[in-house]
Amino acid sequence: MAVLPIRIMGDPVLHSPASAVAEIDDEIRQLVADMYETMDAAPGVGLAAPQVGVGLRIFTYSYVDDDDRPWRGVLINPTLWMIPTEPGSPDPDDESEGCLSFPGERFALRRSDRVRVIGTDLDGEPVEIEVDGWRARILQHEFDHLDGILYIDRLSDSDWKTTQKIARKRGWGRPGASWLPGVDDLEG
Repeated sequence: MAVLPIRIMGDPVLHSPASAVAEIDDEIRQLVADMYETMDAAPGVGLAAPQVGVGLRIFTYSYVDDDDRPWRGVLINPTLWMIPTEPGSPDPDDESEGCLSFPGERFALRRSDRVRVIGTDLDGEPVEIEVDGWRARILQHEFDHLDGILYIDRLSDSDWKTTQKIARKRGWGRPGASWLPGVDDLEG
């Protein structure tokens, strides 16, 4: 296993829809193992294959709830359904999220409170997950990556403008920008 560089906003792989996985082979299994290691090293609660430069419809997730129950897995070729988002402005205390591809920053974003995701696991077996709260937020965030959408693309105009200023200041927004968990002093 290896910790992989995480691409930063502006890299084309992050802004393009990912392709379906045709076959789960040893190369895909190695990629998923590396994604888990990278996600844990970052540390993050999710990581999509495009974030490590691979344009495939795969993401990993890992979250420990308030009762210390771990929730961890991988979804390959997922489909997402969600209830409509509540109207109104997001609560910056309860609806703030970050992204390993826009590291070190958090912004409030309204997301659906409940989702259902169907896909396959690493053995090619069907998986169906129905969750709410933070787990629903994690799955929506990672699913967006598979469609070439970063969470900053969904922010209000003023927050989006702030992200663009941050990106310019840090030299992001260009192909090839990345950081390596455990080496670079970044977190998201």
